[in-house]
Amino acid sequence: MKNKERSARSSLGTMGRLAREIGQYKKPALLSPLCTLICVVLEILIPYLTASIIDDGISVGNMGHVVRIGALMAVMALLAMFFGVRAGEYSARASTGFAANLRDAMYRNIQTYSFASIDKFSTAGLVTRLTTDVTNMQNAFQMIMMVCARAPVTLIAALVMAFSINARLSLVFLCVMAVLLAAIVIVIPMALRYFKQMFRKYDAVNAVVKENVGAIRVVKAFVREEHENDKFTAAADDLYRNSISAERIVSFMQPIMMGSVYVCILLLSWLGAQMIVSRTGLTTGELTSLLSYVMNILMSLMMLSMVFVMVTQSMAAAQRVEEVLDEHTDIVSPENALTAVRDGSIDFEHVSFSYRKSGGRPVLSDVNLHIRSGETIGILGGTGSSKSSLVSLISRLYDVTDGCVRVGGEDVRRYDLETLRNEVSVVLQKNVLFSGTILDNLRWGDEHATEEQCREACRLACADEFIERFPDGYNTVIERGGTNVSGGQKQRLCIARALLKKPKVLVLDDSTSAVDTATDAKIRKALRTHIPGTTKLIIAQRISSIEDADRVIVLDDGRVAAFDTPENLLATCPIYQEVAGSQAGSGSGDFDEASLRDDHAAGHVNAQKGGERA
Repeated sequence: MKNKERSARSSLGTMGRLAREIGQYKKPALLSPLCTLICVVLEILIPYLTASIIDDGISVGNMGHVVRIGALMAVMALLAMFFGVRAGEYSARASTGFAANLRDAMYRNIQTYSFASIDKFSTAGLVTRLTTDVTNMQNAFQMIMMVCARAPVTLIAALVMAFSINARLSLVFLCVMAVLLAAIVIVIPMALRYFKQMFRKYDAVNAVVKENVGAIRVVKAFVREEHENDKFTAAADDLYRNSISAERIVSFMQPIMMGSVYVCILLLSWLGAQMIVSRTGLTTGELTSLLSYVMNILMSLMMLSMVFVMVTQSMAAAQRVEEVLDEHTDIVSPENALTAVRDGSIDFEHVSFSYRKSGGRPVLSDVNLHIRSGETIGILGGTGSSKSSLVSLISRLYDVTDGCVRVGGEDVRRYDLETLRNEVSVVLQKNVLFSGTILDNLRWGDEHATEEQCREACRLACADEFIERFPDGYNTVIERGGTNVSGGQKQRLCIARALLKKPKVLVLDDSTSAVDTATDAKIRKALRTHIPGTTKLIIAQRISSIEDADRVIVLDDGRVAAFDTPENLLATCPIYQEVAGSQAGSGSGDFDEASLRDDHAAGHVNAQKGGERA
């Protein structure tokens, strides 16, 4: 019982929290039930006037009374229709406005998430919450405004009118209502369990669709269309079966309700006819009115039961939406934040980091580094050695678990986030371009950049050579996801975009892996000669990409195995020797350190010459 009470309080709190998103649509949200109430009152009075027409007009031959009451009923019907239309208009405006506000609030909050917050939600889950869940809440809100104002008032008003006509005969309503309510209490909870599962099924369907569409080229390359079709069919069938189970149970309400209506009509007709024939307090007009109120009363109960199903179903959606709105990142700008970064020096002081704040296995352990401003630092390590995790801490994409990261001599947690991330420009491992022109994408780095500044950044990133071959040049439209450019072209555009920030620290997370070695050398030479004051961190899998770095960090299982010049690492670091040997083609034979060191130096010189020839 206590758990149910806590759940009810939590549900009410959720609804109260989300109700604040009605915002500027409060007026139509209030006018809709008001218009509905007026409409209901007018509709309830019409059957009562029908009895007057029959008993005081048609039965006695008073056509003047029939005309007067008929005209009044016509006016009331027109007014009921007018207020009904207005109620529908107001409810549609309020519910769609509520949904728009809710989606806007969710989307804006998602933009504030840190990487750790984003990791809590799947992409498919966020899409479902922004679309299906909000739509369910919108429909429930519209039903609440329309039905919860109409059904209770109709029910109470119809019962009052029925009892005012004939209290004894109206007891039939109460008996049938009791049966219908018992059916609602039994049937509805059985369906709710299935409705609550539907949202997880929607997530699964969205996840399959997103994965397939995002990787459609791979699917076609491996001729896996049939496999993907089967996977989607399985997810869709799972959702279908769950939905059918819920709807099958709810469908029992229709025959139960109609059976109740027919039983009520039969009892009223039989008992009412006896009363009319025996002249014991009931007229033909009154019986006609009572029969009209049968549908009003029982339909009101049915509408309330449907609203109960929809609202309970939307509660699961509301809780999922609230999770998105209540997720607040702990990576925020502090009070009195620093708004200037002195230089590009970077210090890691006993840094440890875990993706799970409590009880998670550290992916970085006791990292101590000092990087001078303007240095070019290579970062090398095997897959899973936490290279990307290391550089993510510099711009506070994640926060350290222990220790401290300093940029420009100050703890990164003391900086204004916008200032820090403008001065620490990161080209992430997964290169992303957005739909729009090349210039539009470049200006993500600096929205006020001139076309000449964009061209200069592209020259440094060696992107100008392929851009100028496009018919529309810098106005070439990039398709969604950058699908109309190659991997290497995409990487170079992302580097140019980062350079437009004119950062004090530039992080390249394996950002030249898709370009050839000659272009890689040209890019490194351009960065070294044109932005010498910028600290450059280059994560790479190829030794050639970091062989001309000032120093190289070698990571092994989240720890710094070595940090020295490439030449010294070649002589002292087994991990560096192994990588260099494998890439130099030394195979598994005897390791000739002197020969490999000569090859390494020759590669360094050739890379410089290649850059000079370019």
